[in-house]
Amino acid sequence: MTDAGSPHDDATPPRLLPDEVHAAVAPGTALLRLETTGARQSLLDGAWWPRSRDVERELPPLITALTEYLGPLTRVGLDASAWNRIPTRLVVDDRVVHLDSFPVGDDTVLITRGENDHFSLMVVPPATEPEAARTAMARAVHADNVIGAADILLAELHRPAGQQGGTAAENDEGPGL
Repeated sequence: MTDAGSPHDDATPPRLLPDEVHAAVAPGTALLRLETTGARQSLLDGAWWPRSRDVERELPPLITALTEYLGPLTRVGLDASAWNRIPTRLVVDDRVVHLDSFPVGDDTVLITRGENDHFSLMVVPPATEPEAARTAMARAVHADNVIGAADILLAELHRPAGQQGGTAAENDEGPGL
C-alpha cells in the first residue's frame, strides 16, 4: 500500500521559495526556515531572510511565526552592526520581547525561549539574490550542518551567478515555514 500525497511522494513538487520571494509574499510575512528534526545538533536552528534592516518592521512577523512553533519568546539578540536602530524591547502580539544588541558581526539572530533555551538563526542579507538565499537557507537548516552562518553566507553570496554550491542534500528545499 502506498501513501499517495505523502511528503516523500515523487509527484509532490518541492516547496521552493519563489524567485521574486520578497515581492511574492504579503508584507508582514516572515521568510523563515527551521530545522525540521528535534535533535537540534546542527550549529544553526534555522534561517531568516528579512526584507530590510528595519528591526521594528522585520522582527514582529518573525517573532509571531516563531511563537506559533516554539511558544512564547522572551529575548532576541541581534548583531548591532547589521541593523538600523535597535530598541530595547518590542511589544508583539500583546507580549513584551526584550532586544539585546551586540557588535558581533556573526550574521545570526539569537532567540531565547524560557530561561536558557536558545535558538540560533542565520540572517540572509535583504538584497541577496533568490538562488543564493535559497541555497544558503537550505544549508543552514541541514540536520548535520557544522558550518557557521558567516561561512555559509560567504560561500553562497560570493559564488558566481548560476553556480549553485553544496551537495544535493544541502540544496534540498524541503519543507519551509
